[in-house]
Amino acid sequence: MNNDKAQSIVKDIFSRRMLVSFILGFSCGLPLLLTLSLLQAWMKKEGVDLTVIGLMALVGLPYTLKFLWAPVMDRFTPGFLGRRRGWLLIAQIFLVFSIIGLGQTSPANNPWMVAFVAFLVTFFSASQDIVVDAYRREDLPDRELGLGSSLYVNGYRVGMLLASGGGLIMADHLPFSVVYLIMAACMLPGIFTTLLTPEPQVHEGTPKTIGEAVIKPLTEYFSRDGAVWILCFILFYKIGDTMASAITIPFYLDIGFTQTQIGTVVKLFGFWATIAGSLIGGVLMLKIGINRSLWIFGFLQAASTVGFAFLARIGSSITALSGVIAFENLSSGMGTTAFVAFMASITNKQFTATQYALLSSLMGVPRVLASAPTGFLAKHMGWENFFVACVLIAAPGIFLLLKFAPWNSKTDKQI
Repeated sequence: MNNDKAQSIVKDIFSRRMLVSFILGFSCGLPLLLTLSLLQAWMKKEGVDLTVIGLMALVGLPYTLKFLWAPVMDRFTPGFLGRRRGWLLIAQIFLVFSIIGLGQTSPANNPWMVAFVAFLVTFFSASQDIVVDAYRREDLPDRELGLGSSLYVNGYRVGMLLASGGGLIMADHLPFSVVYLIMAACMLPGIFTTLLTPEPQVHEGTPKTIGEAVIKPLTEYFSRDGAVWILCFILFYKIGDTMASAITIPFYLDIGFTQTQIGTVVKLFGFWATIAGSLIGGVLMLKIGINRSLWIFGFLQAASTVGFAFLARIGSSITALSGVIAFENLSSGMGTTAFVAFMASITNKQFTATQYALLSSLMGVPRVLASAPTGFLAKHMGWENFFVACVLIAAPGIFLLLKFAPWNSKTDKQI
């Protein structure tokens, strides 16, 4: 019996659905840091003021507002490939050209043009996220949702690693315009996957009018007990962790690390810790449930931010950097896996794109709005005090779990 279960797990891991989750996760993770870490390094190298670099986080507004156009993707079906794959191909093609365009801008001479093109990248990236989230929820049966979320997160992290770690290393040897061209080419696996994977079948029915696509997902969600508290939790759960990580590239450069050291240690070394964290998170969710996982992983994320304050005090030590990054990525991988699985589990398949976009948009608010003043805060508070403040900011989001996900809840979600 145990052997049969092991064979079933192996079969699930190497199934078409899991491979698609991984590759599409990669396609979603790649563009994110092209307008954050890599762009920050480029602007820092070009001598752009730290406050302006922090404000560039605002180009990520589409990630927080994507629920506004998600109903269009629930309601209408393009004339090719189907409702999910058709929209996905459109978003991916425009995203490729936007990334190429970003590499042709000049941060030092025209930062506002950089902001505009970066905004286009985030808009089409957010549009891709909408469809991928909906596709994954509709393609995976409920019993595979946790495993699929774990592979999606791992693919997402690989994309982030390539964009930031690989991008930073390449930027030491190539012009940024060439680096962005290479990154655009790395979107091709996602496009091929979109063309080859089947369209998911949804038996709950789809919205018949745009009004139904806008109103019914919201009324269905807000009719649930604790709906508002869940939104508050999603908004604040990762705010401290997100604020801390939003400005880490200038932090590492300021305390004396080179771009190659950052790319090698922060990204490549941290990558394996993230992979381990997401896999450990998936296993722990099976054992202890979603509620307790969110509690444990939330406290670990807050503790990992303390490590940045420690690093700010001791300076450019490769050993300390490796330890801090390993712990931060391990806890982040665990927390993100539980977070993504939780959000997917509470969406209604009839309105997947709209409901998941609403939830993930709130998840992205801290990355954009709360991250915007991080350059100003770090500049005037100093790095150590800034990271301590991020730890304190994280506390309310964790304790919101008391309202809808208490430790000993009898209705804990099992993924």
